[in-house]
Amino acid sequence: EYKATRSPMPDDLRSQIAPIHEVVDLLGWKVVAVPGVEADDVIATLAHVAAAQGIEVIVSSGDKDLSQLVNEHITIIDTMSGKRRDVAGVTAEFGVPPTLMVDYQALVGDTVDNVPGVAKVGPKTAAKWLEEYGSLDNLIANADAIKGVAGNN
Repeated sequence: EYKATRSPMPDDLRSQIAPIHEVVDLLGWKVVAVPGVEADDVIATLAHVAAAQGIEVIVSSGDKDLSQLVNEHITIIDTMSGKRRDVAGVTAEFGVPPTLMVDYQALVGDTVDNVPGVAKVGPKTAAKWLEEYGSLDNLIANADAIKGVAGNN
């Protein structure tokens, strides 16, 4: 059901992909595309491999999901807002460090990606709980201690 509610790519955008790849190739740049694999996953893999080799990586994207990649070698420049998401930037924006972004998004949910999240849990509650419990696994293990409607959910 992941991304089941997302609209398909518009045909006028789809028709631009091949010419863009051609222009990129003519500029001497490499196009890396893996059939059946989302571009974000290819970007994440390349960023992770490069960072593991000590290469400084800058990813230009407005996709907040990529914030989970951020570390001392990987920075995201948000093309929509101009925000710089280094470790401090992710922590300041979301209230959790990049290492907890998957847990954060599981709690908050994401309507674009059809991730339901936990009812009545917003960004502030998710960040507070993750700060207190350290991870989603620890939060779930201590679910009985969480008070209120959001805790019951």
